[in-house]
Amino acid sequence: KFASDISKQSCNMEFLQWDCHDVARWIESLGFPQYKACFTDNLISGRKLIYVNCIYLPRLGVTDFKHMQVISACVRELLGITETLWSRSITDPPRDTVSLFLEKKSRSGERADSLTYQRFLRDMHR
Repeated sequence: KFASDISKQSCNMEFLQWDCHDVARWIESLGFPQYKACFTDNLISGRKLIYVNCIYLPRLGVTDFKHMQVISACVRELLGITETLWSRSITDPPRDTVSLFLEKKSRSGERADSLTYQRFLRDMHR
């Protein structure tokens, strides 16, 4: 269920169903049990992990820079992305489809809830 089981190739997006307690258990499995409450208190679900990076972590209460680097890298690995989503330049090449899908899926609401990766890909090519 955690990072080692998720690969970009298989597009296994099970983490999108995680609630904040699942995310807290995942953070604990990374070796950071001291930050479980940071994620549960801030209601960080699997869908909200897309926003978790070195810029956002201090707002959650994670301030040790080395810990921030490790957690951010693990989040990117879990999401199957290699770049940070919000620090891109408009001159950068287009993002991969997984990153674009996760950005749409991170939102709440009926449309985001029902969106599947397969439907996203189909809609992209129309």
